[in-house]
Amino acid sequence: MELTRQEAIDIARERVGNENLVKHMIAVGAAMRALAPRFGGDPDRWELAGILHDIDYNETKDNFEKHGHLSYEWLRQMGVDEDIAAAVRAHPAHPGFEPKNPMQWALHIVDPLTGLIVAAALMHPSRKLAGVDTKFVLRRFKEKRFAAGANREQIKLCEPKLGIPLEEFVSIVLGAMQSVAEELGL
Repeated sequence: MELTRQEAIDIARERVGNENLVKHMIAVGAAMRALAPRFGGDPDRWELAGILHDIDYNETKDNFEKHGHLSYEWLRQMGVDEDIAAAVRAHPAHPGFEPKNPMQWALHIVDPLTGLIVAAALMHPSRKLAGVDTKFVLRRFKEKRFAAGANREQIKLCEPKLGIPLEEFVSIVLGAMQSVAEELGL
């Protein structure tokens, strides 16, 4: 079954309820859409994986070992294609279910970077994504205490796993997020 972008957002809203988490999922979706062509992927399908990647958050926030697995089960029950569901299952990189292909690695790596970019935008004088550039984000990236939850080692996997230098990767993800800034309220 092929969902539309809006159907995926509706599922996210229904499953997680928290609008800030839904905005995170939209941001990840935009980043995935922007990365897909680089790997010969379908931008619509990659975006769906990004939007749907945290739909099990409410049920797994206190049991991280199940995060991704529950989403995978739900998505397969809904008839969502295996490649999208498998990317969602792989994004937490649980033992035995680590990312294996570019779509899965991209989702794993993009996830924490979107949070870092949102935090950078919120501390920028403009408080808008439009005011943020790649250099600004990279300066924040180097500050270990800034957005401490954004795993820098995970983000740096863009180079060995996707063949994209960090600066270029940040630029792609930032540009993608800027393209949906209105939806993100940033």
